[in-house]
Amino acid sequence: MMTLQKVKSKLSKYNGKEIKIMEVCGTHTASIFSSGIRSLLSPKIKLISGPGCPVCVTSASYIDKLAQYSLMENHCVLTFGDMMKVRGSKNSLTEAKAMGGNVMVVYSPLAALDWVVQQKNTQFIFAAVGFETTAPIYALMVRQMIKRKISNLKLLTSIKTILPAMEYICENEEAIDAFLCPGHVSVITGSDIYEDLAIKYKKPFVVGGFEGEHIIAAVYDILKQLQKGEHKVKNMYAEVVSDKGNINALNLLNEYFENFDVYWRGIGKIKKSALRLKKEYAEFDAGSNFEENDEDMPKGCRCCDVILGRINPPECPMFNAGCTPLTAVGPCMVSAEGACGIWYKNR
Repeated sequence: MMTLQKVKSKLSKYNGKEIKIMEVCGTHTASIFSSGIRSLLSPKIKLISGPGCPVCVTSASYIDKLAQYSLMENHCVLTFGDMMKVRGSKNSLTEAKAMGGNVMVVYSPLAALDWVVQQKNTQFIFAAVGFETTAPIYALMVRQMIKRKISNLKLLTSIKTILPAMEYICENEEAIDAFLCPGHVSVITGSDIYEDLAIKYKKPFVVGGFEGEHIIAAVYDILKQLQKGEHKVKNMYAEVVSDKGNINALNLLNEYFENFDVYWRGIGKIKKSALRLKKEYAEFDAGSNFEENDEDMPKGCRCCDVILGRINPPECPMFNAGCTPLTAVGPCMVSAEGACGIWYKNR
């Protein structure tokens, strides 16, 4: 019987070919630090971060549009807190607010509806940012807006889907040997969605939980697969992730959203990698189908290389040298799920 101690021993003593495993999700990155996972691994096993922070890959154009709305008369932008400091091409929402913009931080999209209906003379714009994890909440918002006949709230969407980004990385970044798949997203999508990528690119895709033991088990399974020349999808988070996903949530997404091409900040345009409201719900959209530009990262910032798994954050020359959570230059330092912010916290 393979005990946890034996697994840790095998991982620490591995001396074969160097392997790089991308943990796609920012929560995994944080858990790897809090559990001390790297200290248990051989130097030949590299864990690197990926594009699993929605705030980090939201385009500067999107931030600019939110800032413009906030400065319009009788308008108010509603957003989650980690969007406030992300800079657009000119400024952030925090800076727009300092200029007189009307921006409010919310913690519950559905609870915000009760407040919106009391302010009928204000046009609210909700910054609907996220992955498949939060997208069902936005669908429920639209359903409630229809039911309650709320007309003074619209969504400006920047909802990404993670699978096309993972395929982009498989296609363009040969150094990645395997993927620790995002646990929260997989709760919605299911684990079967990775099957085609595993077959096409001959890489292991393992869904793991967030406890230290979960991550160790997932890394060990990846190591075994690579040693055997296998490339399978393994669901090692079966207590919350099913093969087919959350059918009710997926039905919600299919009812209200459609796929379209969108820019990922630091990466470029990825086909069919975002969700926007269907035409029949256009009255609830704040103009999400605007022309986005693939803006460069700030001068000297290497967030794009961090997002694509080319480097770890400390390899960026700006890391902790002008770029900190209080003086963030790149988006990966801003969000709680951003790799740079997590590495800085645990530096």
